[in-house]
Amino acid sequence: MSDIISVNNLSKSYGSHQVLSNVSFNFEGGQIIGLLGPNGSGKTSLIKILTGLIHDYSGQVLIDGDEPGVITKAKVAYLPEKTYLADWMRSVDAINFMADFYKDFDKEKAFKMLDSFQLPPKQKIKTMSKGMQEKLQLLLVMCRNAKLYVLDEPLGGVDPAARAFILDTIMKNHPEGSTVLISTHLIYDVERIFNSVLMIGRGQVLVKSRVEDITGAGKTIEDLFKEVFGYAWQVN
Repeated sequence: MSDIISVNNLSKSYGSHQVLSNVSFNFEGGQIIGLLGPNGSGKTSLIKILTGLIHDYSGQVLIDGDEPGVITKAKVAYLPEKTYLADWMRSVDAINFMADFYKDFDKEKAFKMLDSFQLPPKQKIKTMSKGMQEKLQLLLVMCRNAKLYVLDEPLGGVDPAARAFILDTIMKNHPEGSTVLISTHLIYDVERIFNSVLMIGRGQVLVKSRVEDITGAGKTIEDLFKEVFGYAWQVN
């Protein structure tokens, strides 16, 4: 299978602060990939580059063979960490908006999931709880028939029961052969679903490995993460 993500010599700075430094990696399609690293490691900047939200970088980035832009946005479903839906929208408005915007959006599936998620179709988003808003955003992303799903901290700020629900939704609803990239701090909750991991620290790739190679060495992903990023909690 060809590479769904290919990154070569990628660097990104904000003024004098460099957040990504000469980063290179690639992943074949059809995997669930964990993007791991402490706060400030460059994960969010990398995600925004992959999803075409940041363009001022050096190096080469290809998504399914194309540079991030209009073409790749039709192939990539992105779940940002923060709520992006307008307060005035209702669930039904958000579904109709996505159906108008993306040709690959399955509107019928979305309304079925809305019912199974117990989300009222005509309740305004501004009156929903944080958990309800997160369910709706996850629904909107997973009802696309995308090649690549990029999920930025989908488990952040939710309780263990909600985490299990979110993981179950992701596993059941991404199309066969598609790729899922999940950025998360909650490794223990998610590591069972990963095929590969990419660990980024201080703007560089520190680990790129298949999970079977990590577990074959007698470690868990969380064990390796603690070894690699022990410096992040050290006090000088």
